[in-house]
Amino acid sequence: MLVIILAALIGTCSSPPPLLDQVLETGELRIVTRNSPTSYTISPDGPTGPEYDLVRAFAEDLGVSLVVQSVNSVSEILPHLVSGEAHMAAAGLSVTDARREYLHFGHPYESVDVHLIYKLGTGRPREIDDILDRSLEVMASTSHVDILESLQSDYPTLTWSENADIEAADLMTKVAMGEIDLTIADSPDFNIQRHFYPDLRIALDLHIDDPIAWAFPKGTGDTLLARADEFIISAERSGMLARVHDRYYGNTKKYDYVGTRNFIRHYESRLPRYRAMFEAAGAEIGMDWRLLAAIGYQESHWRANAVSPTGVRGIMMLTEATADYLGLDDRTDPESSIFGGARYYARQTERVADTVPEPDRTWMALAAYNVGFNHIKDARMIVEWQGGDPDLWIDISGALPLLAQKRWYSQVPYGYARGWEPVLYVNNIRAYYNILRWLTEQEETEEPEDVIDVDPQEQV
Repeated sequence: MLVIILAALIGTCSSPPPLLDQVLETGELRIVTRNSPTSYTISPDGPTGPEYDLVRAFAEDLGVSLVVQSVNSVSEILPHLVSGEAHMAAAGLSVTDARREYLHFGHPYESVDVHLIYKLGTGRPREIDDILDRSLEVMASTSHVDILESLQSDYPTLTWSENADIEAADLMTKVAMGEIDLTIADSPDFNIQRHFYPDLRIALDLHIDDPIAWAFPKGTGDTLLARADEFIISAERSGMLARVHDRYYGNTKKYDYVGTRNFIRHYESRLPRYRAMFEAAGAEIGMDWRLLAAIGYQESHWRANAVSPTGVRGIMMLTEATADYLGLDDRTDPESSIFGGARYYARQTERVADTVPEPDRTWMALAAYNVGFNHIKDARMIVEWQGGDPDLWIDISGALPLLAQKRWYSQVPYGYARGWEPVLYVNNIRAYYNILRWLTEQEETEEPEDVIDVDPQEQV
């Protein structure tokens, strides 16, 4: 039915000028994207998301402004393209034979695996025969439907429901809540969502390495597509694609099921005692209290009496020297420790070069909190020697482990460091922070309508 509608739309349109000419003449690149964590979202600091970052850079490369049309489902994307409302789609679309009938695709900038998702404890389906009598719901008008339709030729009793008003994250939530048995999700979506719902599991890999690319309407020339391909290839070579991927997915690469469940349990049992302190300390230095709480969890699992073998103590695990520097008398006093840790983190942030953008600035300050700022300076030197960019966390995180190798630490001013530890430290805090944001946002949506005194927190 969709193909028929699209064909009708195409047939009624007169031949427009090539897309690139339209873009350059109007000074606007109009794109359609999805409102999703893997494409485009609106944060307190403005638009964000991996697709948005890439397409914004492409618009800058063209010398035009970017106009974003955000939709809530894949089914809304294609009509925007064929009607001419948008010049291109930057929405995490899989390249499929069915879509190639009415769309041009550019050079792939990512590949994803397609997973069948179930909930732990409900019985893992190990083959398609195992899902024939279970409820399966997927996003409408997606490549996931194409996969199921292909499977149906071999499994005629295979059934599923399609939802045009829902995203992958919502479907996985329904699986986690027991509302449906199964869904299908691309690997980036699953890697994010499993941190929020640790019982989500992969039953089967339905596809491996599906290419993801920008899409363009047919019949409007391929000049814009050609420029987009040049941009994507250049972004691959320059490391831009890797940096965008690290920004949004760097903390999802490693997953600790037990650790995630424990974190959620401690969020309910331990954090309430200290939450007001984290909120007050965050407000004092102008940072998101949830990031500060994530630091505290990484340091002590929110235990006021925590002590390490090296003698650091308290919720924020401050050394005696740091406590003296901050004027703290009792490192095990929760309030003193939290406010002291906040001030120490703020000090590390101040020391990061002004040329370092966010969120790289935050990750470097966190690494300095763990290993000391002097070792961050050494890592910056190594990055410069290697021809990298010392203002980017992805390059710094690659250099820090080298400080454990004599070949490198013998050449820098501050010498040896267990450089892999701050990298793991930052990745863990990023994961905890994302879970905290999600948990607190869930709380806000569940509050009664007459609660109006909500104090929104500043995002980092």
